[in-house]
Amino acid sequence: MSIVTKTGDQGTTGLMYNRRVSKCHPRVQAYGAVDELNATIGMARAASSEEFVRENLETIQKDLVALMGELATLPDDLGRYVKDGFAVLKPEMTGKLETLVKEIEAQKVSFKGWATPGANVASAALDVARTVCRRAERDVCGLKESSQLANDEILIYLNRLSDLLWLFARWLENRKR
Repeated sequence: MSIVTKTGDQGTTGLMYNRRVSKCHPRVQAYGAVDELNATIGMARAASSEEFVRENLETIQKDLVALMGELATLPDDLGRYVKDGFAVLKPEMTGKLETLVKEIEAQKVSFKGWATPGANVASAALDVARTVCRRAERDVCGLKESSQLANDEILIYLNRLSDLLWLFARWLENRKR
């Protein structure tokens, strides 16, 4: 099968379970922003020489793949999605991010006022990922406000993730001094 299907040539795209929506549908915007987030985290992971950051970012990327699948499923199909064995975001996944935040904060990461991205390539890449994460969070918030989000944990996870990405960037800046 070719990557070229031509099914989107008229401006629609497929969700899970053969549902078709406009490519500018809020749900597509949300999982598209998470896809972009995953790519930017991949760039940050590739730019970092710190194994602690690299390992944790890879785990987060795997969580984001599952999160995209959940976002690509209409609320009416979510029961089927779970029954078919697909993972949904759970509080434990957010808890892992919170544990990492505490671990980094315990190291007394220093910062004053607003961060100015660009101290090094890896921290700058993490700041780009953080801003993309905030956009994804806003898009998911739009789904929630229009009653199209079945799992509120997604919004909590993205909020925690943006905090963690900010901390990772500051941690890398402090390690490079």
